[in-house]
Amino acid sequence: MEDFLDRLNEEQKAAVTATEGMVRVIAGAGSGKTRALSSRFAFLVNEIGILPGNILCVTFTNKAAGEMRQRIHNLTGDDDTGYINTFHGFCVSVLQEDSHVVQYPKSFLVLDNADIDSMLQGIYEERGLTLRDMTFSQARDMIEIIKLKEKPQYYQDMIDMSLEALRAKYEAATETKDIIFYGYLYQEKKCFGLDYNDLIKFTLYIFRQNKDVRRKWQERLEYIMIDEFQDIDDLQYELMEALCGYHGNLFIVGDPDQTIYSWRGANGKYLMDFDRAHRDVRTIMMMRNYRSTPQILAAVNSLIDRNAGRIKKDLIPTLPDGPAVCCHRAENQEAEAKWIAGKIRRLQEEGVPLSDITVLYRAHYVTRSVEEVLLKEKIPYVIYSGVQFFGRAEIRDALAYLRMIAYRDDLSFLRICNVPKRNLGKRRIAFLKETAEREGCTLYEALKEHRDAPEMKGAKATPFISLIDSYAASLEGRTVSDLLSSILDDSGYERMLRTEGSQERLDNLAELKQSVYEFETTCGEETELTHYLSHVALFSNTDAAEQRDKVKLMTVHAAKGLEFPHVILCGMSEGIFPSRKIRTRDEMEEERRLAFVAMTRAEKSLSLTMSEGRNIDGSPRYPSRFILDIDQDLLEYTEPPREGLIKEAREYIRRREEILDRDSGVETLGKGQRIEHFLFGKGTVVDVDPVKKAHIVQFDDMDTPRAISFRAKLEKI
Repeated sequence: MEDFLDRLNEEQKAAVTATEGMVRVIAGAGSGKTRALSSRFAFLVNEIGILPGNILCVTFTNKAAGEMRQRIHNLTGDDDTGYINTFHGFCVSVLQEDSHVVQYPKSFLVLDNADIDSMLQGIYEERGLTLRDMTFSQARDMIEIIKLKEKPQYYQDMIDMSLEALRAKYEAATETKDIIFYGYLYQEKKCFGLDYNDLIKFTLYIFRQNKDVRRKWQERLEYIMIDEFQDIDDLQYELMEALCGYHGNLFIVGDPDQTIYSWRGANGKYLMDFDRAHRDVRTIMMMRNYRSTPQILAAVNSLIDRNAGRIKKDLIPTLPDGPAVCCHRAENQEAEAKWIAGKIRRLQEEGVPLSDITVLYRAHYVTRSVEEVLLKEKIPYVIYSGVQFFGRAEIRDALAYLRMIAYRDDLSFLRICNVPKRNLGKRRIAFLKETAEREGCTLYEALKEHRDAPEMKGAKATPFISLIDSYAASLEGRTVSDLLSSILDDSGYERMLRTEGSQERLDNLAELKQSVYEFETTCGEETELTHYLSHVALFSNTDAAEQRDKVKLMTVHAAKGLEFPHVILCGMSEGIFPSRKIRTRDEMEEERRLAFVAMTRAEKSLSLTMSEGRNIDGSPRYPSRFILDIDQDLLEYTEPPREGLIKEAREYIRRREEILDRDSGVETLGKGQRIEHFLFGKGTVVDVDPVKKAHIVQFDDMDTPRAISFRAKLEKI
């Protein structure tokens, strides 16, 4: 253990050995926080003698959890790596053990977006809704907003109301919004499904309602460690407070300068004010950077120092010198793209693989001209967006077969009952739905009971039923990988793909089998089918199969937590980065943190590019304030800026700053608030549009509502 600690720097060693009480680690970008977290886990187990099962380590992505689990396994040599998971993943563990408190079975379904869309499809068909009423994406967003903000106690309906009462509430709804929401709650309860929001809500409810269950988990988790604490939201913070209420051993790691998710609920103040919320907090600063050259760090330190709402700190370089941060301004977007392609070619000539080069951008639309030039120049690239690995049709089909074996649920049934073809088309499915609704059973049970009905004549129902029942009966003792390989063969699914000549889809299934094998070899004892299905439902994979030698293109948000040898950050113009949608000082500080995150992804070289012309809103394209925020001596321009450009840009930014000052601190009124306008008179706030920064007000003397800017003076009455 002494040799193991010697490999850590003093700050990392202090973090690893600070085992008791409240510990806050402010870990700058590239400072080795993952090493510190995994080493601390190993120190607790190997040196102190703590059982792995009594340690909770929370990360914010399943990919990070998997990497952490592997690191800890390598350090401890123990297959038991405790609870290393996301908040949602940990809640699955709680619910699988204690869902009886809310009368849910242990075999509940964890729902993802595709499952939700399947539910919405059924609701739309039943109630005559179309995508003109609301797209599935809008419906999912609406459901999330209702659950988090408008009806935060919604879970009481799911828990307390009978299925029949929830169905009645759904059938009584007349507004599109209510039809979708209550129809969704009904569908969730019907198949004992829980989405991501439900997982935390149900867990907190169980802890509040059942003191014995809460104390059991509090006593079990002797040490709690939370990564990326700047990204924690209100519900996650409440869960954390509940869990550490007995032993009081909480270790948090985060960087206030990398708080970039406030738009989805993250609250960086929990990290900033941690020492005010808890007594006797020990704070450790880890600032030594092992990722980037001194030239890159000097630039990013200069940039982020412009933010007021932060803990004052600088990243400290440890690597040898590299090239200065390069800055290029082109006459238009096409010229900017051509320069980027030329830069890639020059790096290639220096022996740099394309896979070591990454182009980052604030918004997807910026890539159009870049893609066109890369295609023309025959430079292979991959965009990290689009359909993710676990969202591909063949992967979802394979997982639906596994879920049918475990649960025989309606969602999985509808997905694969006719894949390959079994003559179970729309007419027969409609018959099964009507029968299941009438008899209060699942679609699969309806098929089993009515396979010989006249309506089912000609369907290949019996072979399908025999297939599912035989696998369900032989679960015990079989590995998930064996089940997957066998069911894909016996069902005829892989034969169907071979007949179609779909080699790429077959390759994807081979990748899925490999991921199942890795799950079985790294997750210790919990390798039953239901555990795997819960695990994979939470997994959001952005890079299941490593791309060959291709340039990577991705948004800055997608790049969070990653690092690349050579980074080109494009579209660095006012109105693009920072976004033209920024309206307040706080939002601008978050946008600057986003630029900081982008630049700190670079290891060996960093290039910033921009172009002249006009933005989408017609405003002139001036250099981004984030370039001007950096000490200009730290940048190396490919050409000196034209005379007067910097002065014009600073004047434009000054005018924009005045608007930010005007918008900052504006009070947002809630729906239902009665107000009075100096001209339009009295009215009611019927909605709030955060994108347009406006209250939607229905004035008493007007037939239609008006969108009133947040800046306008509205007196509460």
